[in-house]
Amino acid sequence: MAGPAGRLDAVLVCGGRWHDFDHVRLRLLELLGEHPRVRTTVYQDYDCAAALDKADLLVTYTCDVRPRPAQRAALSRFVERGGRWLALHGTNSVIEPSTDGSSRVFTTPRLLGELAEVLGSQFLAHPPIEPYEVLVTRPDHPLVAGIGPFTVTDELYVCALHGELEVLLHAEYTGPCRGFAEGDAAALDAAPRPVLYLKRHGLGEVCYFTLGHCRGRYDMQDLGVDDTGRVDVGPWRTPEFLTVLRRCVERTVGGRSQAGGAG
Repeated sequence: MAGPAGRLDAVLVCGGRWHDFDHVRLRLLELLGEHPRVRTTVYQDYDCAAALDKADLLVTYTCDVRPRPAQRAALSRFVERGGRWLALHGTNSVIEPSTDGSSRVFTTPRLLGELAEVLGSQFLAHPPIEPYEVLVTRPDHPLVAGIGPFTVTDELYVCALHGELEVLLHAEYTGPCRGFAEGDAAALDAAPRPVLYLKRHGLGEVCYFTLGHCRGRYDMQDLGVDDTGRVDVGPWRTPEFLTVLRRCVERTVGGRSQAGGAG
């Protein structure tokens, strides 16, 4: 659906809770800016249905941003008609902190409706943030070719999975995810935890990459923490993550992903 002279219209949705969206927004715009034919419109939530109707690609980095029913339908239509959606980190999350004043426990209600099936997953919980190993599931795939196992400091997502996924990267974790209402049971099986996967929907495709955690000092104030005292850059200085992310953007734009080493 490219426009005159091959122009591609992109929608970037970057916003939500508990993350440094300013940092991520800039990094994603830089990656999209490497493709001169892409023109990007930026939103903080899914109030972008009119833009989606005309868009060629969609990139999202959110946390607890809940599309309304009409917005969910617009997102589904976008992919069904052949749109390409790069969904990052907490795009699949609906998270509610406890409000009773007791120890902090987060629930993850199933409020994404049909969008969970489009995305292929919904976030349930994660163990404490600490370094973990990301394993290559499909070393022959262009998105991860030349990438070996690597270590990141990030949230290891445990998700409810939906539909047929082509998993390219995964992690292994069995154990509790304390602080989440379903955390005692969500990760007791020995199943691999998808980190990067592709999901077909209609004529289009979702590329989901669960990595990307990033938090500044002032991003937890709605939970009563005025200043965390530290900046958490997560994987944003990890060469392998940056290489795979760049390839994911290239695939979403429609360019050919070039295999090569991390850098």
